[in-house]
Amino acid sequence: MGRMLSQAVLALLPEGAVEIVPGVGVVTGEDGGGLVVVHGLATFAWDAGDEAGRRLAAVQLVRLRAASQARVAAAFGVNPATVWHWSKALAEGGVGALIPDRRGPRGASKLTAGVIATIAGLDAQGQTLSQIGQATGVSTFSVRKALGRVRKPGTPEPGAGTDADAVGQPDPVLVPEEEVLPVLPDPVARGGERVLSRFGLLGEGAQPVFAAGARYPLAGLLLALPALEATGLVAAARQVYGSLKSGYYGLTATLLTLVFLALAGEPRAEGATRVPPAALGRVPGLDRAPEVKTIRRKLAELAAAGKAHDLQLEVGRAHAAASPEALGFLYLDGHARAYFGTREVQKTHVARLKFPAPATEETWCCDAGGDPVFMVVADPSDSLAAQIGKLLPDLRAVAGEDRAVTACFDRGGWPPALFADIIDARFDLLTWRKGPVPDVPADLFTTVSCTDDLGREHCYEVAGTDAELAINDGPRKGQVVALRQVTRLVAARGGTTRQIHMLTTRRDLPAGEVCWRMTSRHRAELLRCGRTHFALDAPGSYAAAGDDPGRMVPNPEKKQAAARIRAAEAAAGAAEAGRDTRLLEA
Repeated sequence: MGRMLSQAVLALLPEGAVEIVPGVGVVTGEDGGGLVVVHGLATFAWDAGDEAGRRLAAVQLVRLRAASQARVAAAFGVNPATVWHWSKALAEGGVGALIPDRRGPRGASKLTAGVIATIAGLDAQGQTLSQIGQATGVSTFSVRKALGRVRKPGTPEPGAGTDADAVGQPDPVLVPEEEVLPVLPDPVARGGERVLSRFGLLGEGAQPVFAAGARYPLAGLLLALPALEATGLVAAARQVYGSLKSGYYGLTATLLTLVFLALAGEPRAEGATRVPPAALGRVPGLDRAPEVKTIRRKLAELAAAGKAHDLQLEVGRAHAAASPEALGFLYLDGHARAYFGTREVQKTHVARLKFPAPATEETWCCDAGGDPVFMVVADPSDSLAAQIGKLLPDLRAVAGEDRAVTACFDRGGWPPALFADIIDARFDLLTWRKGPVPDVPADLFTTVSCTDDLGREHCYEVAGTDAELAINDGPRKGQVVALRQVTRLVAARGGTTRQIHMLTTRRDLPAGEVCWRMTSRHRAELLRCGRTHFALDAPGSYAAAGDDPGRMVPNPEKKQAAARIRAAEAAAGAAEAGRDTRLLEA
């Protein structure tokens, strides 16, 4: 709604305007014409003698909830019941029903000099208006007129109507009106709090203050608050960071602004330039939202604390407490964040680009339903296997010491040495088998079915065997990891079939569920949607940090030398084979 405004909302009124409510007023010309101004916009106008246009303006102000019925009636010189009658006439007969009937005398006036004298005498005796009217044969209004108790139009007494339509009519019954809210309330003045923030005296930041209004731009963002509370983000941030430096925008206001910007389709800090600050500020109860420079300064302050990892774990614990059943399976996957800037960044294979490119590597952890649990940024050159090994203590901290958890990942976590580490950390594992594997005999396959968590039925052709994997390097060299192997038969090109193999420590899990759980790993691909709509790949700042000079990295020259050695060994082997062949032929 904020983008539909044709101009900024103004609380100013033209000179000579009569204020109806703050920001809404009426200007009456000397010739009888008029103009209604709503928040700086000329909204309704009528010419001299255009009584229908004047009445239409009054009714529309009430219908648009720009002002209450009582305030509009006072500004237009009528009582609230008259405005109600105009509104009813407009609803029943359209604008034509607002045109006043032609008034004029229908006969000789009954208020002759003698009748007026009689009325005055009876009034002096203390008789009521009704008694005087019955005695003289005139209406109660005529009695009041003879006694001079009827005000001229334009000078209404409280509660009395002065419109021409009401002349000669009995006193109307006032219709109880509901409280009418302003269309768009002005932001609550927060000048005092801003002054305090400049001197560091505001503490936790400005507290939310909401002004009642009929319509709020971007008010739909408030529907996200229950879901945001369920994530535990704000509570976790308070526990980890405590509070930001004393200022007008505190930690909660900063986080809400970032979340609301993302939901409004502007997930980057620069997006604050495309959302009206006043409109966005009303949503969290402020006079205006922080702008780009302030947002970046707050992000830099959070980053300087170096507690992003702690925040991730705290949010993960909150997720585990809210959905304990979802943590039975944790899906781990590597994600390359491509970099397109001018800095020197190490190249990493980016799967969606199909070639190596400057990028950083991240590891995403999702629960059984595909909902994110936490995310960590890997060190340059770290593989998914290396990251999983480092994350095992954090996974246990999030899941709890006694919870049985199965870690699911793809072939990026292949080394059998990692499998042994996972088992020692009291986790189960589920992954694809990597490398060439002999096919399982066809007579071992059978058809199994599995019902997923959405009630859908899945059928698979599977065979169950065992696998023993030897560890060929590292401190566990020589050990053997015994796992259960589930082989699935799938269709291939040309009408043929091929076998894919899965490994797990879960011998209690049915073979059909093993297949379904492994293919459910792609639920984590919802992060692709997040990358598109919430700019997960976009940097929060353009500032660059220096690399750790003591970090161990692969030596590219050593890699090239090793490749040359392998090529030389292959050439030597081929030469020896050729020599032996020639000797045998001789």
